[in-house]
Amino acid sequence: MSDMETRPAGLQRGAPEDGVPPDGVEILAARNVPLGGPRAMTVRRTLPQRSRTLIGAWCFADHYGPDDVAESGGMDVAPHPHIGLQTVSWLFSGVIEHRDSLGSHAFVRPGELNLMTGGYGISHSEVSTPDTTVLHGVQLWVALPGKHRDADRDFQHHVPAPTALDGGEVRVFLGSLAGDTSPVSTFTPLLGAEVTLAPRGTVTLDVDTAFEHGVLVDSGDVRVDGTAVRPAALGYVAPGRGTLTLTNEATGPARLVLLGGPPFQEEIVMWWNFVGRTHEDVVTAREDWQNASERFGRVEGYDGERLPAPALPHATLSPRRNASPHPQEQR
Repeated sequence: MSDMETRPAGLQRGAPEDGVPPDGVEILAARNVPLGGPRAMTVRRTLPQRSRTLIGAWCFADHYGPDDVAESGGMDVAPHPHIGLQTVSWLFSGVIEHRDSLGSHAFVRPGELNLMTGGYGISHSEVSTPDTTVLHGVQLWVALPGKHRDADRDFQHHVPAPTALDGGEVRVFLGSLAGDTSPVSTFTPLLGAEVTLAPRGTVTLDVDTAFEHGVLVDSGDVRVDGTAVRPAALGYVAPGRGTLTLTNEATGPARLVLLGGPPFQEEIVMWWNFVGRTHEDVVTAREDWQNASERFGRVEGYDGERLPAPALPHATLSPRRNASPHPQEQR
């Protein structure tokens, strides 16, 4: 998915605000962002924002739907570029057709992971299929560490089996949780999982104490270690906890996406669809895209023109990283 904001807000000048409670869960509210087009499908974005740029290496989180495609127009994101990141596509309902300049032609279906590595440069398109009536899911990005940010283009697909829990169910699409480990390779330690909670259900999960975690709530009346996290919000938990307790206080089921990883220690410059280390990285990538450089290849099979890059701001893009997280006592 492309960041279609007219004035991309992925990275702003100045130091991030340090608002992490020492013993609690920080609530990151979502902001609505239109993806563009005549009917402008809207997503809810919780990463990045001024108070928190990353959770582990997770640097971007869009949550959308459930959208009636007859009203929203669905998803039609023309070919666009990426550098320095991996895209993670995960659906709850609907189907998206993916094409990329590696030559991949795949479909994103509910409960199936599509992970694309941009590295030095890749381009892709995403279009909801004609038979999709309701579109609902998340689009996530992972920042590549400096030594791998020019990695080769790659595409991986995985269908995780559900793992039953007392009080819910989990599907692990990246990393390890609840006795299951995803075979999908990443460049930093990561956790990505869909967790469903039964009505009035509670699940306590063993997690890595070196990881910080984010709980993106899709539906239900969810509490994370006792703190309420409303649907569309993301609850941040600093490293140090050995367990996370997720409770659904609703009379219907709840669903959330659990993200995690060790704090990402590198500064990044994130603008539009690019993750670099300097302003010049972004300028060069933008020029290469606008000039149809072979760096990004070509997407075959998409019916339409590719996306032009937005104008750069009249300022130097400054690197940012998170404030140091407050370690929490192990629980």
